[in-house]
Amino acid sequence: MSWLVLVLSGVLEAVWAAALDRSEAFTRLWPTVLFAVALAASMGGLAFAMRELPLGTAYAVWVGIGAVLTVVYAMVTGAEPVSLVRLLLLAGIVGCVVGLKIVH
Repeated sequence: MSWLVLVLSGVLEAVWAAALDRSEAFTRLWPTVLFAVALAASMGGLAFAMRELPLGTAYAVWVGIGAVLTVVYAMVTGAEPVSLVRLLLLAGIVGCVVGLKIVH
């Protein structure tokens, strides 16, 4: 259960990061509300998962999922360029996150 909550919390990290960008420094109401809700849920889920998972593993997985999904979102929306090197580096992050799950 902790792993599922951690993965969902990592997804919510990408949601709050994208909402933060869309909020335009908290000047737009709905992206700001989405940011606050997703941030609270993401942090709450991380805290819940850390009751059973080691700090380093939980945090690395949470950040890795959030970072990869945030970059992929930016690439899909055209905000960031897509390149083979970037995709390979993202695959490396995913591989490391999977590796942390395997060795836990």
